[in-house]
Amino acid sequence: MTQLAGISLWFAGNAVLPDLQNRLGLPDQALGHITAAVQLGFIAGTLAFAALAVSDRYSPRATFLACSLLGASCNAGLYLWSGEIPLLLTRFATGFFLAGIYPIGMKIASGWYRSDLGKALGFLVGAGVLGTALPHLIKGLGQTLPWEIVILSVSLIAALGGVIMYVFVPDGPFLVAGSRFHPSAMLAVFRSARFRASAFGYFGHMWELYAFWAFLPPALAAYASRPEPVDLNLSLLSFAVIAAGAIGCVGGGYLSVSLGSARVAFAQLAASGLCCLASPLLFNATPALFIGFLLFWGIVVAGDSPQFSALNASSAPPEQVGSALTIANCIGFGISIVSIQLLNLTASLVPTPYLFLMLVPGPVVGILALRPLLARNLE
Repeated sequence: MTQLAGISLWFAGNAVLPDLQNRLGLPDQALGHITAAVQLGFIAGTLAFAALAVSDRYSPRATFLACSLLGASCNAGLYLWSGEIPLLLTRFATGFFLAGIYPIGMKIASGWYRSDLGKALGFLVGAGVLGTALPHLIKGLGQTLPWEIVILSVSLIAALGGVIMYVFVPDGPFLVAGSRFHPSAMLAVFRSARFRASAFGYFGHMWELYAFWAFLPPALAAYASRPEPVDLNLSLLSFAVIAAGAIGCVGGGYLSVSLGSARVAFAQLAASGLCCLASPLLFNATPALFIGFLLFWGIVVAGDSPQFSALNASSAPPEQVGSALTIANCIGFGISIVSIQLLNLTASLVPTPYLFLMLVPGPVVGILALRPLLARNLE
């Protein structure tokens, strides 16, 4: 629950973007800009926290609490400031402190599990997916609420999550200090064939995931406004599709125990890639079929996330696990910025039903990269 609460900060700006555009006169491209600002902040925070070994020098629970409070404060800054530049800065700062929530939460959880890592991460990442979707739920259930209430509600939830973590979740019996981050390890870790396979599979997954989540509300809006208009609660549907990923995370976690993380990640990434390819056709489908398709896509597009985390952790050279995971996460989120900006730049040039075709290369590259792990049964 605490991970869900903290990560709710991630898409808070996206959930109220139409209100912010009306208030600040933001361009259509603001969607990509504010999403990319959070991603950039997260990358900067991840590098800073790793370089300073924050979670090893200080209590992970105290770090989680501090970052939850600071991230909540930055998120609430949307209410205090006006103008596009302050907006982007507050989203960047929110992303920076999310680096002390998402990875640190995983570190705290790892202190309680020695085996079945893929299953444990399935629950943890599933909670994070629900947190990502939460601002859309708040907006969808209270469509008449002022956007300021949505933002402040998310900030309050994130702050409470940090307090609950600190007060009620002790350090686990298996919590260990992480290895120090060494930038020079970048070339060394990619010499491992296993790590290359899992990392490039993860990179393909990241090309698709956040771009899909970011541009889901505009896609729903485009479907609702077709020649035969459909009355849809866009925020509530956005929540449902994103939150469906929790099913994929938890279900994939259970399957990974018997099938292995590589097979589960491969199957979900392949299904997600097929959804990308089929997406133009579904814009002509009935509302029930269209929504069902998106819910399925929501399940598989995020369901492989915990399995890639487990694969990267188990495939990295043992003496460089910390550096390898930091490098992979930063590259992955950097790739997500590229795909988000690609969709952002072409959204006005390409009809919306064809927009998600640009995400196809991600799953294709990821599937090809994972093949050695399947062939050698190295999961």
